[in-house]
Amino acid sequence: MTRLHTRRNLLGALAAAPVLSLPFASRARAAEYVFKVAHPLAATHPTNLRLQQAADHIAKDTDGRVELRLFPNNQLGGEVDLLNQVRSGAVEMFVVGGLIASSVVPMAALDGVGFVFKDSAAVMKGMDGDLGTLIRGALKQANLYAPATVWDYGFRQVTSSTRAIKTVDDIAGMKIRVPGAAAYVDLFKGLGAAPTSIQFNEVYPALQTRIVDGQENPLGVIVTSKFYEVQKHCSLTNHIWQGNWVLINGRVWRNLPGNLQEIVEKRLNEAGLAQRKDLADQEQSYKDAIAKGGVAFNAVDVDSFRKKLTASGYYTEARKKFGDAAWKVLEQAAGGALA
Repeated sequence: MTRLHTRRNLLGALAAAPVLSLPFASRARAAEYVFKVAHPLAATHPTNLRLQQAADHIAKDTDGRVELRLFPNNQLGGEVDLLNQVRSGAVEMFVVGGLIASSVVPMAALDGVGFVFKDSAAVMKGMDGDLGTLIRGALKQANLYAPATVWDYGFRQVTSSTRAIKTVDDIAGMKIRVPGAAAYVDLFKGLGAAPTSIQFNEVYPALQTRIVDGQENPLGVIVTSKFYEVQKHCSLTNHIWQGNWVLINGRVWRNLPGNLQEIVEKRLNEAGLAQRKDLADQEQSYKDAIAKGGVAFNAVDVDSFRKKLTASGYYTEARKKFGDAAWKVLEQAAGGALA
């Protein structure tokens, strides 16, 4: 059979074959609105997985008009740089904690005052209520739109390569990595430590080479970023709860038609609620993974930390910074007066 006949037979067979249903992304129209979504977490972190789920739903629900492109692992830059990029619109969306955002919106750090919340239930009640509304309003004034649901990042814990941190005296003088936000520095200075700001993607080598003795992050981050490989102790301090806001450039958000805004917000809020459950369900597995990596856990004397902060004037200064009205909202969310 000649090559020409072979080609004709192949084309004939293809023409007679049933038409297969193509994947949605292949048959949908080109996106009218493409949003880059940046964040510092690993691709395997529940935050990134739920963001991808939201992106898939949004593409489907908008018939391909809105596309979210995810960039985990600080691919587009460090936290401070990305905050500037989302404010300018160079990056349309940035998933970040309030303490980082507080460098331009001071009120965003209100929920990150040290040793305030007793558990996740108290946190979420406040963040889904007046406390969250107050912070979202402040973000909006800075041209940053945040959907109603704050995503869970978890309570932050202290790890160390040198010693277990059981009381506040154990952290005295400790070189500890903190994110590039004044709120973290203020907290650990108040505790008597020596905080050092290092970009997230540089934390692992800083721990490995002993530039710093330890770091502080939620358990999920300690696992997905493999910090347990270069640490020996994990102290369950619960010193700060951190949520992550999905921040959207205000101009970009306003330019999105109302019906598409509804879809995007709905799907991001749904994904945020699912992500909260993911973290809660995986907390024990995170502890198991960290312990398996050779890290020893220990409880802490929380009262010793609070007393140190009170004596150092930390809470007094925080109240002055946020103002009496905002402080009252925080105290209501925390379930009582703060020192």
